[in-house]
Amino acid sequence: MVSKPSLYLAIAIVSEVIGTSLLTASHGFARWGYAVASLAAYGCAFYFLSTPLKTIPTGIVYAIWSGVGIVLVSGIGALFFKQMLDTPALIGIGLIMVGVLVINLFSGSIQH
Repeated sequence: MVSKPSLYLAIAIVSEVIGTSLLTASHGFARWGYAVASLAAYGCAFYFLSTPLKTIPTGIVYAIWSGVGIVLVSGIGALFFKQMLDTPALIGIGLIMVGVLVINLFSGSIQH
């Protein structure tokens, strides 16, 4: 079963990925609808990010939030915005994924 802090962290990650994708779609805030939706998604992300910080160390929460967010945003950038990454970027993102997996599978700092 997924703990509440982990669920809230997942919601924060999804909200941040949506916010970042909408920020890209806003074209530098030139498209106000996307810009406002992006700000709302970021607000949701930060709210749900604050909850796991009560029980999980900040560094762990931030590492998972940013690492998973980087991977997801990179995928969305490639799929929807045609922002293709070169081999070194993909290797770096792969290393980030490994780091997040190590934290989740082996760290005693996070509730399993």
